[in-house]
Amino acid sequence: MDEEYDVIVLGTGLTECILSGLLSVEGKKVLHMDRNDYYGGDSASLNLTQLYRKFKPDQTPPEELGRDRDYAVDLIPKFIIASGELTRILVHTDVTRYLEFKQIAGSFVYRDGKISKVPSTEMEAVRSPLMGLFEKRRAKKFFEFLQGWKNDDPATHQGINLDKDNMNSVYEKFGLEPGTQDFIGHAMALYLDDDYKTKPAREAYERIVLYTSSMARYGKSPYIYPLYGLGELPQSFARLSAIYGGTYMLDKTIDEIVTDADGKFVGVTSGGETVKAKQVIGDPSYFGAGKSDNASKVRVVEEGKVIRAICILKHPVPGTEDADSAQIIIPQNQVNRRNDIYIAIVSSTHNVCAKDVYVAIVSTIVETSNPEAEIAPGLQLLGNIYDKFVTVSSLYTPTTSGESDNIYITRSYDATSHFETVVDEVQNVWKRVVGKDLVLKKREVEVEA
Repeated sequence: MDEEYDVIVLGTGLTECILSGLLSVEGKKVLHMDRNDYYGGDSASLNLTQLYRKFKPDQTPPEELGRDRDYAVDLIPKFIIASGELTRILVHTDVTRYLEFKQIAGSFVYRDGKISKVPSTEMEAVRSPLMGLFEKRRAKKFFEFLQGWKNDDPATHQGINLDKDNMNSVYEKFGLEPGTQDFIGHAMALYLDDDYKTKPAREAYERIVLYTSSMARYGKSPYIYPLYGLGELPQSFARLSAIYGGTYMLDKTIDEIVTDADGKFVGVTSGGETVKAKQVIGDPSYFGAGKSDNASKVRVVEEGKVIRAICILKHPVPGTEDADSAQIIIPQNQVNRRNDIYIAIVSSTHNVCAKDVYVAIVSTIVETSNPEAEIAPGLQLLGNIYDKFVTVSSLYTPTTSGESDNIYITRSYDATSHFETVVDEVQNVWKRVVGKDLVLKKREVEVEA
């Protein structure tokens, strides 16, 4: 291990694997290491044995759940938004050749104690139980306004300035009821809380248009999902890196991040050997996250916690029209919370569990000292739960940008239901590491019917 690299990447989570893949393509000499003997870090997909070993080490998986190899259960539940940024990176890098995608069958929102489909077309909106007759007319005008908006044509602006007026004032202009605002802001713009309402409307406008264009792309929902689970994503980017000369080492304990007298990064020590590089990128767990070692510099801080409950079901989720997969959003206002509760549902159709088994993952940002009670409204929607695995994870964020010491730490995976924030993070770290913006080509992604 005496060669010198341009970049060492620590941890094979999706953020790190996308970065090592893109950096290798850019011609950088990359060494990628992980303490685990599997890819994916926090964003891995586990088989049954791994799942029970991680959460219930004293229990063997029940035989009636079927074969170990039929399972790939995601630790972090996210879907890929069809017209979103992750899709562009997958296509730009040609990583799509290693993956097959299937669409998620439905997008639902919780309202007044029951779940309803999020309307995706004008026809669905007209039939939707989420709105009364007059409200449907108002909502139709609102969506026509969004779809008709042209930046350079003031006639389409109806007196609204997206960069100055906040979303509250846009809702008011169209007279939309709070319940309608809930499903637009949370089930379409996919905001976790209501802070967006007081900010300029441009971002919400872009998010709603992204949702509707993704929806129009494949029909049933705006989401696609890789066969064999999300753990396939980091592995596919790792393959990309390897093709361009990247070196991978799994099952390597990282003993020390070595710095010089000025605190600048020099290399990484593993198993008594130090390998040198100009820069290091890694997830927070390699930089003291969760440890109270006062001797070393504090490189990451906790900015909240997320609770995730992986539930194994022997039946489809009630109220989803027996869908083989779905997303259900419980807007915070509906359950007197500050943050939404998300439910991601997949099944054997996606090759992630045995036949007639469904995996539903309920997650939210922790607000109290009793997180499990906070996800109760989500668990109640699932019907009979065969088994569940609950984690509370800290969300870490780096204390510095990395330019001063060449140590670039990525943020933890947040509670959002899709990968847009992961791509924001990739672009952000890329710009700091490489010194220029990440530029992507635009092409289409093929999805299995």
